[in-house]
Amino acid sequence: MSLLRDIEQKIEGLFERGFRRAFRSTLQPVELARKLAREMEDHKTVSVSRVYAPNEFTVYLAPQDRESFASYERALVTELGSYLDAHARGEGLSLVAPSTVILETDTDLRVGEFGIACRMAESPGGPETAPPAEDGEPAATAPEAPVAPPPAPVPPPAPVPHHALEGVSGTQVISAADAEEAGITPEVMTLVMGGTRTRLTKRVTTLGRSRDCDVVVPDPNASRTHAEIRHIGLDYYLVDMGSTNGTEVNGQVVKRHALADGDTIVVGTTEIRVELR
Repeated sequence: MSLLRDIEQKIEGLFERGFRRAFRSTLQPVELARKLAREMEDHKTVSVSRVYAPNEFTVYLAPQDRESFASYERALVTELGSYLDAHARGEGLSLVAPSTVILETDTDLRVGEFGIACRMAESPGGPETAPPAEDGEPAATAPEAPVAPPPAPVPPPAPVPHHALEGVSGTQVISAADAEEAGITPEVMTLVMGGTRTRLTKRVTTLGRSRDCDVVVPDPNASRTHAEIRHIGLDYYLVDMGSTNGTEVNGQVVKRHALADGDTIVVGTTEIRVELR
C-alpha cells in the first residue's frame, strides 16, 4: 500500500468516525460494502500464479445497527457476498470459495461504528472458484493441474497453529533446538503498557479490548481482537487482525511487521513498548 493511500485512509477514517459520533447516524449497507471491498484488497496474498483474496468476512456491529438490519439481514449478507465476488472478478483476484458475510453484535461499539475480521476459507468440498478470466476471453472450462504449494518452513519442536505462519514470507525459520545447537540464546519479548510489564510465553499472543485476549488493552478505540504477536523461530511478528482503527509501529500504520527492541506499538490510542532481552 502506498504512502499516499495510507494518508488518504487515515483522513477518511477520522472524518467518518467523527461524523458518525457527532450525529449518531445508523450504519448504511453501502458503507459496509465499501469497507468490505477495501479489506478484501488490503488482505490479498500473492501466490505462484494467482493473487488470492479473503472470502469469509465477519462484521461486528453496534446493537442498534444490527437491529436496523434485522428485517432483511439474510438478503443483505447475500447481496454483500455477491458484491464481493463481483469486486474480486473486477480486480483480478482469486477466491478459494464464494464470499460469505456474517453479522455479529458487539455491545462495546457505538452507533455507526463497526469492525471487520476476514480470512480465506475453502468450502467443505474444496476450492470452487477459478481465477478470473482475461478481458475479452472466456473462462477456461477444462480443469487445471493444481499448483504445488511453496515448501513449508521447518517447524519448531512444539506444535505451532497454522495461522501463526500466515503472512510471513522470505524468512528462514529457525527452531529453538537449532538455535541452542548453534549456541544462540533466543530473545524473549516483554510488552510494557503504562506501568504493566507482560512477558510473552506463547507462540501466538493476542492483543485487544476483549477480556479473552492475552494482553487486554482497556481502550475504547481498540478492537476486541485487535492484533497478534506471533513468535516464529527467533523472530516476533506483529499482525493486525482487521482492526477498525488500524495498528501502528513507530508512527507507521502496518498490517504485518517484524518487531525489534525499542519499537512502539499503538493499539487504538494506547502505546505499548517492546523490549527484547
